[in-house]
Amino acid sequence: MAYDLEEQEQLENLKAWWRQYGNALTWILIAALLAFAAWNGWKYWERKQASEAAVLYDQVVKAAEGRDAERVKRAAGDLEDKFGKTAYGPMSALVAAKVLYDAGDLAGAKTQLQWAMDHGDGEYSHIARVRLAGVLLDEKAYDQGLALLKDEPPAAFVAIYADRRGDLLAAQDKRADARTAYRKALDKLGADDQSMRQIIQFKLDALGTA
Repeated sequence: MAYDLEEQEQLENLKAWWRQYGNALTWILIAALLAFAAWNGWKYWERKQASEAAVLYDQVVKAAEGRDAERVKRAAGDLEDKFGKTAYGPMSALVAAKVLYDAGDLAGAKTQLQWAMDHGDGEYSHIARVRLAGVLLDEKAYDQGLALLKDEPPAAFVAIYADRRGDLLAAQDKRADARTAYRKALDKLGADDQSMRQIIQFKLDALGTA
């Protein structure tokens, strides 16, 4: 009998606890299940986006290998419109910019580089910025190119920023400033970048002594 009373008391305590906390617990469980389902749905959507973007990126690469500038432009534009938030967006823009530049379409190359600069994360954005400054160098838009490179980049990009600034300054015949930029580039280059070091040293030597 005592056991039955103890069991009944526990049951009553459980009922009281459930009346007090049961509704909140149910909502917490529902919220957790919904969050888990949303997370799985988001990851599935990301995988699907990446898979479809990879197919389009392959088309961009194949068109680039064939030096088909118009096909590259179409495929890259399609990829950027549909899957611009994936890593394939800026990758495609950089590939397209190179093909368009080689084909003499500087306006098209600048458009692609600007897109990569605006939408790319990390290294893609910085690479696009340096290359766009290079196109502006070709167009003799030196001040615009320097304006793109005015901010100090992350450590990994300091050397290439300084090198491109040196090119723009040398083109303006600002030799002292160009020397300073090239020396900074040499100072910030890694030990393994011997080929780039030789190129920058050649440009520095070409400026002559101060």
